[in-house]
Amino acid sequence: MLEEDKKGILLESGTNEIEVMEFTIDGSLYGINVAKVKEILVSAPVKPMPHAHAAVEGIFKPRDVVITVVDLPKYLLGVSKEKGPKDLFIVTNFNKMNIAFRVHTVVGISRISWRDIQKPDKTISGGREGVATGIAQCDGQLVTILDFEKIVAELAPETTIQVSEVDAMGDRPLNEAPIVIAEDSVLLRKMIDDSLERAGFTNIHNFGNGKEAWDYLSSIKDEPDLYERVKLIITDIEMPQMDGHRLTKLIKDDSRLKKIPVIIFSSLIDDQMRRKGKELGADDQLAKPEIGRLVATMDKLLNEYEETRAKARG
Repeated sequence: MLEEDKKGILLESGTNEIEVMEFTIDGSLYGINVAKVKEILVSAPVKPMPHAHAAVEGIFKPRDVVITVVDLPKYLLGVSKEKGPKDLFIVTNFNKMNIAFRVHTVVGISRISWRDIQKPDKTISGGREGVATGIAQCDGQLVTILDFEKIVAELAPETTIQVSEVDAMGDRPLNEAPIVIAEDSVLLRKMIDDSLERAGFTNIHNFGNGKEAWDYLSSIKDEPDLYERVKLIITDIEMPQMDGHRLTKLIKDDSRLKKIPVIIFSSLIDDQMRRKGKELGADDQLAKPEIGRLVATMDKLLNEYEETRAKARG
């Protein structure tokens, strides 16, 4: 049922909306992007795994797939809570992995605009980046939307972006092409930055969400040297204020900006998301954490961009 429910919003283009599944842990309300959710299951017995992170319960096998289970109450609260028979597993699929997160109840699904999702103040997390990607108001209640990518990166660092993929590409020349990146996660933005710097890219302009990137692009789009100031745009999908699909649509609907290649780089890329991105005009779409493929695609699109501009100049 959930897969069918997801299709409506997934196949709409550039609406800047998100469907949030609300769930509770110890009575507190949290949220997850429905696009990440595969199914909801009643909790089942879990086989512990040796040497795993304290918040990783172990594995279970519904049907023919082995799935890792994360004890989300323990991860968020830092203490073990009694596991009840009415607990649920939210089974997710992102970063090309299936992971189940234990929660206490699932409340429902709300559809809201990314404009209405605010980045939490750093005072909430002691000045560090916390595990909340945003705070939303659903049906009059505040919902903390969790950054599940950051949670997984902390629990299993080997599953996220690996700079070693870039190192394996060998020595590369420096590339001063100006690149705009829209990515709200400080952790992932730093990982991407470090990887691209190792790949030789020296002129990267970072923005914390699609709106910030769009404001910058809008401010220079009528300048005569636009195509020297931005030669490639990379965007995540999930971001407060403006998501990557909306940003892509605005760029590709603009008579000048549409000539600049756009890569969607997201943990949500699957067949449905790929169709949506193609409808919006994205030049390529890659699934995190494939940083090596991202670098290779950047090389390709930048070369094509320069060849097209050379032909236009005659």
